[in-house]
Amino acid sequence: MIKRVLTITMALAFSVTALTASGKITVREFSGTGTATTAEFEVRAPWILDWRVNSDYQNSLAIEVALVDATTGFHSGLILQTKRAGNGVRLFNSSGKYRFRVSSTLARWNLKVEQLTPEEAELYKPR
Repeated sequence: MIKRVLTITMALAFSVTALTASGKITVREFSGTGTATTAEFEVRAPWILDWRVNSDYQNSLAIEVALVDATTGFHSGLILQTKRAGNGVRLFNSSGKYRFRVSSTLARWNLKVEQLTPEEAELYKPR
C-alpha cells in the first residue's frame, strides 16, 4: 500500500514538473492568404512571434507584416518583409494590446503569438 501511494505521489510530482517546465503559452494564432488586419491580442513581455509563409508561386510571393498598437492604431514597427517562403521567430520585450497588419500577394501566412517566461526569453538566440 505504501509503495503504491509513493508511486502515485512520484507520478504526480513528475506531471506537475512537466506542466510547469515550459511557460510558453499560445496567446493567439492567425492565418490567411491575403491582405488583412488581425484581431486584437494582449501580451506581456517577453513574447515571440512564430511566423510561417508559403506559396504555390515561389517566385511571385511577397509579404509584409507590421505591428500596430491596438489602442491608438499607430504603427509600432515593421516585423517581416520578404519575397521568399520560409519561417522564423522574433522576440519582443514590450507589453500591450496589438494587431498585425498583413499585406501579402500570392502567399499563405501563419502568425502565432506565444507568451514566454523571462527564463525562456534569455535562452532565445537570434540568427
